[in-house]
Amino acid sequence: MIRVNGEEFPLRSGMNVRELIEEMDFDETKIAVEYNGEILPKSDYEKTVLKEGDVLEVVSFVGGG
Repeated sequence: MIRVNGEEFPLRSGMNVRELIEEMDFDETKIAVEYNGEILPKSDYEKTVLKEGDVLEVVSFVGGG
């Protein structure tokens, strides 16, 4: 299991951050991901393979005016 935005989430073997955000229906162009306390650059989403106990916070940007 990993934690995403404070909730437990089942971990598939070999799952990377990009696959996780797609599975959770986040729009990659409108989010920032904190991975184990550090902001993860979008360029690292695909090469960052998740492991048991990881903690992620996914923050969505909302426009308005």
